[in-house]
Amino acid sequence: MRMKTKKPITPGQRWATVASFQELTTDKPYKPLTVALRSKGGRNSNGRVTMRYRGGGHKRRLRLIDFKRDKFDIPATVLTIEYDPNRSARIALVEYKDGEKRYIVAPVGLVVGAEIISGKEVDMKVVGNTTSLRRIPPSTQIHNVELAKGKGGQIVRSAGASAQIMAKDGKYAHLRLPSSEIRLVDLDCNATIGQIGNIEHDSISLGKAGRSRWLGRRSKVRGVAMNPVDHPHGGGEGKTSGGRHPCTPWGKPTKGYKTRKKKKSSNKFIVKRRKSKKE
Repeated sequence: MRMKTKKPITPGQRWATVASFQELTTDKPYKPLTVALRSKGGRNSNGRVTMRYRGGGHKRRLRLIDFKRDKFDIPATVLTIEYDPNRSARIALVEYKDGEKRYIVAPVGLVVGAEIISGKEVDMKVVGNTTSLRRIPPSTQIHNVELAKGKGGQIVRSAGASAQIMAKDGKYAHLRLPSSEIRLVDLDCNATIGQIGNIEHDSISLGKAGRSRWLGRRSKVRGVAMNPVDHPHGGGEGKTSGGRHPCTPWGKPTKGYKTRKKKKSSNKFIVKRRKSKKE
């Protein structure tokens, strides 16, 4: 993927960069694999805002992605590479030999006409092939990794992401995740070969606030810019820096304050946590 910079005829375009979309082969999704997606605006089932600064944005349809890749030993041919407004990665429409079509997350190097397959015996050099971690050699780049056998890929699914098998010990594989965390995953869990495409997604500069609004992201207001009735940091004569330790509008400390009440049982599978910014 290549980035395009616009001619700065307006202040908002001076630093804006956009994707070239040159890898895409169609501009319309396969309608039978899409469903209507209603905008929630950060609200839960009771109508209360549980995620602030969300709302608006362009209308979207949800693409149904096959994260399980459970059609084993049936070859599939890539028909199109498409844009998905619901994720940072590109998606690919594949057609299996039996005529069924599915969407998958598109890795780097996957092109129209390529043939991929899921199963026990697959070619490890072909990106997009899916098999169990038991059969994938160490140091191979993988994505769409399962955490529970048969549940479907849950981690390493965003643009440019890839994990790596560091070692295999007993019934577990030691995976190095994009965050540099090393985690134990059952060898019977499936993963897909290759690195996810759209690598330069992180390099995109929106350039103006309006592009954030198109994505459904509203502007965030600092607590010190509010009134005392709205935030503990608000008010004061002149500009202040808050006058107390950072906290939420409801008074809970932030920036490092631990709020987890119960440790997750999955913590035992973390061999090494990711490095903090201070290290």
